[in-house]
Amino acid sequence: MDAGKAFPFPLFGIAFGLSGLAGTWTVAADTLNFSQAYADALWIIAASTWVISLVRYGLGARSGRQVLADVHHPVQGVFVALIPASGLLLGARLSQYASVAGKAVVVIMAVLTAVLAAYFVHRLMLGGLELDQIHPAYLLPTVAITFIGGQALATIGLPELGFASFGIGVLLWLVVGAVITVRLATRPAMPYPLVPTFAVYAAPPAVGGNAYFALTGHPDGFQHAWLGTFILFLLVQLALIPTIAKLPFALTFWTMTFTTAAAGTYGIHWLVATVAPLRDLWTIVILAIVTLWIGWVATRSILLVAGEHRTPRPAPANS
Repeated sequence: MDAGKAFPFPLFGIAFGLSGLAGTWTVAADTLNFSQAYADALWIIAASTWVISLVRYGLGARSGRQVLADVHHPVQGVFVALIPASGLLLGARLSQYASVAGKAVVVIMAVLTAVLAAYFVHRLMLGGLELDQIHPAYLLPTVAITFIGGQALATIGLPELGFASFGIGVLLWLVVGAVITVRLATRPAMPYPLVPTFAVYAAPPAVGGNAYFALTGHPDGFQHAWLGTFILFLLVQLALIPTIAKLPFALTFWTMTFTTAAAGTYGIHWLVATVAPLRDLWTIVILAIVTLWIGWVATRSILLVAGEHRTPRPAPANS
């Protein structure tokens, strides 16, 4: 991309997906008792991607007014939540090696999470949005980041705040999720560039389940009930595979990667918690599926961007 060209919020999904993959590798390494070096390498790649994305966005936005305009955009504005979502995950991991720095990142991102959640709920309450403009990614600044906030706050030793963030996520999932369901059920089909956001619609059970494991450390009755919602939404997501397969590849496919990683991580948590038969084998299978899927998206993205750079631009017309 050109240095001055706008960097849209949805592209922060790249760092978000890589953070999710790193998280799955971290949990798998603990389960299979192999080195965390591979997971740490992925965390470094995710952090580098996040920082580069922030710089690229800053170069393209150029002014605070433009940033506010981007956040207020009725379709793409919600993807701004990908910035603190990745920051929370990265900060929580950093806290394992640099406690003060990691905790500072998590707290700053948690504050930003609260601001964004309040802003987007307030915006929905004020009205003025067309129902057709609402899509599943409206769960990002309301539900996903509050669940991830709960997980990150628990990781840095602030479980009380983590439970509060988790509770907000549950409430907003009921409220915002209902609005999105009405839009999907009663309005025309989603335009194909937004079809990958269906993965976000299925993400809350996995993301929330991981957060609850971080907060409690073991499955209880609530977690078992939560598992039921996860299975339901997983089946819905699997039913959408034929629809997704018909789409032309685009960088928006990164929207689907974190949901896959979160589902894989949640599955491994359950394998460990229940001491499941063939636990190590199933962990390897889950890790392979998550890695292959995100690896495929990454490879296709590189090929897509490389192809765009090789395509000659039309010569300007003579004036």
